[in-house]
Amino acid sequence: MARRSGPLSGEVTVPGAKNAVLKLMAATLLADGRYELSNVPAIDDVATMGDLLAALGVTSHIDPQRRDVLVLENHGSIVPEAPYDLVERIRASIVVLGPLLARCGVARVSMPGGDDFGKRPIDMHLKGLEALGATFELRRGYIEARAEALHGADITLDFPSVGATENIVMAAVLAKGATVIDNAAREPEVADLCHFLNAMGACIEGIGSPTLYVHGVPQRDLQAAEHRVVVDRVQAATYMAAVAACQGEVVVRGAQAEHMEMFIRRLREMGVQFTAQTDGVLVYADDRRLRSLDVQTLPYPGFATDYKPLIVTLLTVADGVGIVTENLYPGRFRYVEELQRLGADIRTDGHHAVVRGVASLDGAPVRAPDIRAGAALVVAGLMANGETVISDVHHVDRGYDDLVGRLSSLGADIERVR
Repeated sequence: MARRSGPLSGEVTVPGAKNAVLKLMAATLLADGRYELSNVPAIDDVATMGDLLAALGVTSHIDPQRRDVLVLENHGSIVPEAPYDLVERIRASIVVLGPLLARCGVARVSMPGGDDFGKRPIDMHLKGLEALGATFELRRGYIEARAEALHGADITLDFPSVGATENIVMAAVLAKGATVIDNAAREPEVADLCHFLNAMGACIEGIGSPTLYVHGVPQRDLQAAEHRVVVDRVQAATYMAAVAACQGEVVVRGAQAEHMEMFIRRLREMGVQFTAQTDGVLVYADDRRLRSLDVQTLPYPGFATDYKPLIVTLLTVADGVGIVTENLYPGRFRYVEELQRLGADIRTDGHHAVVRGVASLDGAPVRAPDIRAGAALVVAGLMANGETVISDVHHVDRGYDDLVGRLSSLGADIERVR
């Protein structure tokens, strides 16, 4: 439940990224030993991935003395089958396919689930792994994979897919020879995975660039490692958007401006001020009305699709008309009806949303259709007149670590009710 809130103030610390930690957890399938991941967010998806890894043979638990540390133990008894009841809960589970193939030579993985953003095929995952020597069959909803011996290959992705890049990299670290991945995803979370794999003993070059070079190493050269998860730039963007919506001055601790350059640039154009600090970003918004602008989503370092619900929400009360174009997931405007319930003037047409700013929104009951849209509706509730009740917040719990508590600490009028 959120109510119109006055200026926010103080500081908020952002935990590690959901889109990084889940892939780091999958990488522990590659080598035996005890792993420690720190800066781990307390979110439902981490628990779900932990359940999936337990079914595969890797146990995990939160360190009772350090609540942001996840300890994982791989004792070498890997069962290369990922069951439907766990895989269907999060799409990121598909990234166990690459490490299972590399480690075991076989894998049986249910088709993935997760948020429904329309059709999101995994063809690039399979095509890339096939280039490394794997073969696949789809039987009764399961991908059945086999690879007697993976080998290096030159792979060019049709699109810089994050998941495909991560799956191919994790398989390639144990493939014989060198693998070159062109048009690779460049997201900070992909780089974080590559740094973790190198800490384990892999040999990956070109990290952060469109071309990754993976030199395969023997299984015996990989070992368990410790790693700090990169900060969640989407959680950071959510708190920045809350300041833009409610006004005020907040330090977002842990936020890395270089990872959020396009988001910060767009909010600056809307009238929000930012100052990079050594350990975060200072965000300031005064009482002047936000300015409208046009935005289109693009692969990193472009404007991320996960930021889009936040920018659409801010545009609902901005001065003028903004056009938002979705180039990645055409089905990802399903929260627009919820914003319209609050009084937003939005018209969608295929890949585009035309947002005409109104003077103010009014509170109403709304439903969170997915993780990021749910967080955006929270921001909308903070700037809407009256009270906004948001249901289906279990989606938000999958990706946000105590969103209510962190916003409350900044002065937001928000509470969680049953």
